[in-house]
Amino acid sequence: MIAVSAGVGRLLPVLAGCALLIGLGAAAGVWQAARHYRPLLDASAGEAATCKAARDNLAGLTQEQGKALGDLTLAANERQARAEQAVKAAQASAQNDYAAANRLQQERAGGDQCVAATSIIDKELGL
Repeated sequence: MIAVSAGVGRLLPVLAGCALLIGLGAAAGVWQAARHYRPLLDASAGEAATCKAARDNLAGLTQEQGKALGDLTLAANERQARAEQAVKAAQASAQNDYAAANRLQQERAGGDQCVAATSIIDKELGL
């Protein structure tokens, strides 16, 4: 065996005791830190879950709003197209009236304008 001097023989148990005390101190520090930070971590986890649920809810609402806005845009485009068709149909049906009014203005005869207009209207109506 290796011979150990008397000074080193006493130093070895002291170093082992110091290592044991350091280990116990580290374990106690970890335990104290866990006791202190665990409630804070639990509260933060709860708040994070609440924030995530709110974010998901807002994302769903945003998608619904986007869909509704798209539907409104399509409906507005359809209304505009129908209005343009109605204007074209009204212009086509009013073309005869415009033509008759133009004939009335062009066929003015001399004398009283009211008598001339009355005779032209009577002629248009077949009276």
